[in-house]
Amino acid sequence: MASSLTKDSAGSGEKTFFGHPRGLATLFMTEMWERFSYYGMRALLPLYLIAPGGLDMNPATATAIYSVYLSLVYLLAMPGGWFGDRVWGPRKTVAIAGGVIMLGHLTLALPSEGTFFAGLGLVAIGSGLLKSNISTMVGHLYDGPEDPRRDGGFTIFYMGINMGAFAAPLVIGTVGEKWSWHFGFALAAVGMGLGVLQFLIGTRHLSERSLIVPKPLSKDERASTLRKSMIWLGVAAVFYTGTVVTGVYTLNWLLVPITIAGLVIPVMVLSRIKRDKELSEAEQSKMSAYIWFFVAAAIFWMIYDQGGSTLSIFATSSAENSVFGWGFPVSWYQSINPVLIMALAPVFAAFWLALNRRGKEPSTIVKFSSSLVLVGASFFVFLMPLTIAGDGHKAAAMWLVAIYFIQTLAELTLSPVGLSVTTKMAPAKYASQMMGVWFLAVTAGDCTTGLLSLAGVELNGTGVVALEATLAVAAGVAIFMYRGKVKKLMGNVH
Repeated sequence: MASSLTKDSAGSGEKTFFGHPRGLATLFMTEMWERFSYYGMRALLPLYLIAPGGLDMNPATATAIYSVYLSLVYLLAMPGGWFGDRVWGPRKTVAIAGGVIMLGHLTLALPSEGTFFAGLGLVAIGSGLLKSNISTMVGHLYDGPEDPRRDGGFTIFYMGINMGAFAAPLVIGTVGEKWSWHFGFALAAVGMGLGVLQFLIGTRHLSERSLIVPKPLSKDERASTLRKSMIWLGVAAVFYTGTVVTGVYTLNWLLVPITIAGLVIPVMVLSRIKRDKELSEAEQSKMSAYIWFFVAAAIFWMIYDQGGSTLSIFATSSAENSVFGWGFPVSWYQSINPVLIMALAPVFAAFWLALNRRGKEPSTIVKFSSSLVLVGASFFVFLMPLTIAGDGHKAAAMWLVAIYFIQTLAELTLSPVGLSVTTKMAPAKYASQMMGVWFLAVTAGDCTTGLLSLAGVELNGTGVVALEATLAVAAGVAIFMYRGKVKKLMGNVH
């Protein structure tokens, strides 16, 4: 990235990164390599789980594992943020997180089912620790929310995410599918290792604020937290040791509790905030409105994240994975979304801005409604290749490309808007926690998919796909019909 470093136009002689603080380059590259490792492993995960040369599981179990894993990554973002705020500070947390992720990928590369699941757990923990804190450090580079460069800095940072996500399936996916699954996982570890190395080298360019623990635990709080953690860890160890010794242990003993927790915890967190007597009447009203957006987002992610599981598993056996006679690995489908994001995000931003100037920009409610209708439409399109495959033919690759394209349009309508409305509607008391609450919508959606899979529901069945598509469209229409009520609850947020 050296060519992007230029002298500060103000004449200070300090190098900048596209006109932004030099530290943005460090965080950009760290996030790019972390996403490279994460999305590369994610592209291989469901394929490895069902492959005869992998773990040779049935599609339902593979989808459940994939969904539970994704839900854990987002569920652990909240305690990850807590560690940054109360224990290690953002910079130390990110450095440790990178090491944990790298260790997780190396553990995945070992040819054993036990080490494979241990590796998944380590990657989920590391990703949760890193996700909240690296974004915080990007904010530290600027002079508060009013710094005119701030939004542009986050946009550049977001591009790093998608660059890593685009390249990963093409590199790691190809190696894993064509040569060795375990070598593919090891390559993900190399990517994360490069990210950690350049992060450590470039830390001198980061803000000193990233070293500070904003609200450190007191000695008593530290002792209490450690004691409670050890008690829960001990209970879990005794319980699972008992299931193994008595011979009743199956994978469901691990998957089902996590899935249920992923559904219960979001409800508990929202309920706790909603019942807080210290919130003003206006804040209570906004939280009531926010629940609408949260449920809508959970339905959206339930369908959207099946692009890496249900659609990938379908493609392995029922799609003609070639274009103009040129074949490609199934994992390459996972590069479609990030490249479309990079191409279309500026178009969407310009489009909303143009409508805003004319006073015609759709409200947040209408955008959420549209995203649900679009993601539902993507699964209505999915019915076509399912029908073709049901007749004994292989579906053309372009059917899947069309589904990913529609889902990307839906994501661009919901995801940035959801992040924005979360910050705008957050009660002052929970301002720093609400981004974690937004991530819980992903957890709830993925856990719903996991629970359906564990219950034996065939997610590649036309009936289930049609039902999910109808649910999303109906939810989008319902939000649109009740937009007046939701808008009133939102108060001064538009």
